[in-house]
Amino acid sequence: MLRGGQSRSVIHMATPDLNNTAELIHKLSKELARIRVLLVDPHASARNTLRIILSSLGITTVHNAGSSAEVLRQVKANSFDVIFSDYHLEDGRDGQQLLEELRQKHLIPLSTVYMIVTAERAYRNVVSLAELTPDDYLIKPFTADLLQARLARAIYKKQFFERVFVHLDNGALAQALAACEGLLGKDEQFLYDTLRFKGEILNSLGRHAEAEAVYQQVLDNAAAPWARMGLAMARRGLDDLAGAEVLGAAIVADYPEYLAAYDFVASVREEMGKLAEAQEILQKASQMSPNNSVRQRMVGDVAMRNEDFQVAERAYGKVLERHRGSSLRVIDDYTNLTRVMLDQGHTSGAKMITQELRRDWRGNKHGELAATIMDSLCADKEGEPAKARQALEKALALHSSLQEDARQKDFSHKIAVDLAHACLAAGDESRAQEILSKVAAENHEDRNMIAHIQGVFSKTGNEEAGQALLAKVGREIVELNNRGVLAARGGDLGASVQMLIEAAERVPNLQFLINASKAILTLLDRNGWNEEMGRRAVRYLQMAQAKDMRNAKVISARELYIQVARKYGIAVVPMGGARGTSQTSG
Repeated sequence: MLRGGQSRSVIHMATPDLNNTAELIHKLSKELARIRVLLVDPHASARNTLRIILSSLGITTVHNAGSSAEVLRQVKANSFDVIFSDYHLEDGRDGQQLLEELRQKHLIPLSTVYMIVTAERAYRNVVSLAELTPDDYLIKPFTADLLQARLARAIYKKQFFERVFVHLDNGALAQALAACEGLLGKDEQFLYDTLRFKGEILNSLGRHAEAEAVYQQVLDNAAAPWARMGLAMARRGLDDLAGAEVLGAAIVADYPEYLAAYDFVASVREEMGKLAEAQEILQKASQMSPNNSVRQRMVGDVAMRNEDFQVAERAYGKVLERHRGSSLRVIDDYTNLTRVMLDQGHTSGAKMITQELRRDWRGNKHGELAATIMDSLCADKEGEPAKARQALEKALALHSSLQEDARQKDFSHKIAVDLAHACLAAGDESRAQEILSKVAAENHEDRNMIAHIQGVFSKTGNEEAGQALLAKVGREIVELNNRGVLAARGGDLGASVQMLIEAAERVPNLQFLINASKAILTLLDRNGWNEEMGRRAVRYLQMAQAKDMRNAKVISARELYIQVARKYGIAVVPMGGARGTSQTSG
């Protein structure tokens, strides 16, 4: 668990009783003396009190942060083994938001202990709906003995799963699975935690039948909702969508505060084409936990497809509010809200959000492009075609300059679709078709993006043209892919690799990126490592991972990369791909 340049040997010791604090602290005494702690609280007096208690444990390396901004600065400059955060931070933010930001941005590893300090009156509301769970809570007022006991248990548990966490942080799922296997039977206190990790990793690797067996083993001995959830995910992985939906709905009924089950059921229903039912269950979860911005964005996306604009506006507005002042904010949060306001004819509100976008992203060319496109769409909605055309010309010039700059050319595909929308509104159909063909090809597996493209054609009275474009793109993708696949089946792996590289360069969608990466790695496995080709495979893999980190095909390609690189003694580039694979990091 210890980092910051310190080396650390694995400690072999008898299993301590987690209920015996003195024994546990004694076993961890050397560890405690070396750990690095960050105390997060707006009040210096509270931080000093915690520091004194920690010093009694021999913990002397303690840093302080009075704000979330200071935390972000500190974690980028230092490695911490433990973070104590008060629930109430400055500017209306809280410790749960901070944890969300640290995890999503991969600023702390899974081995870091994260504990939230909260008042008793707030504890019930905080813990009942905490979805990205910290390792523990300290309820004020608390004693030094209680803090010591909770901290010692959390550290020992992190230490027990250390090798699993290291592999998960590096995206090495096969190695993480082997580490789990090695822990079985080592400490019965963590048996179910180990099985939970094992099941989640097996599902992530696409080994769903094995995951199903692990979860069933747990359920034969305990009524664990997480095991039922894992079982439902395994059924989905085995293409039993109806069975997965039934299992997920039963979890929602039996454990109404287990909000991850709502998201799961919604995603299964969306895959089944039940968009109204998907939106309904997502809204139930978002009403219970309104601060989960990922879910709110999902509500907005599904509601837009259902043309339920009022629900979409509330959801997107909540996302923007939640991320204001946070490093998690993205330009799409502003344009999502602007777009739905325009769909309702609320141009004044749309213009206000565009002004906010321009202010918050001042100096950012992508932000300026998005704002300028929205200027054009707002002007078109207000019946000012000359003003709309002027803004569009400015946006097209900015778009062209970004495309010429290799460092700037990658930007949100939603913004590109909005640019095409502005082109269609101005009668520039050829430019719009060019943009939308590229976006559709690169996102042909993304249901929300394809629906967004279809919506743009529909809004501008070009529905038939949209259907024809999407059909044409689909045929081209099949043709490009088949060329490489057929070459591979014919035994000419070298020709297959070149064809798939050509496809990935021409259309860098998820399918082509994965196929090209796996083909290159298969060739390297057969013929030996080639540095240039290895770098290309890693680049394609990283691009695919950026599109969908938890996609089973992406994970499979990542595992192949690790296997081939290690075969030839090549240092593996850490992907960070599995961070967040498990919700049981504590």
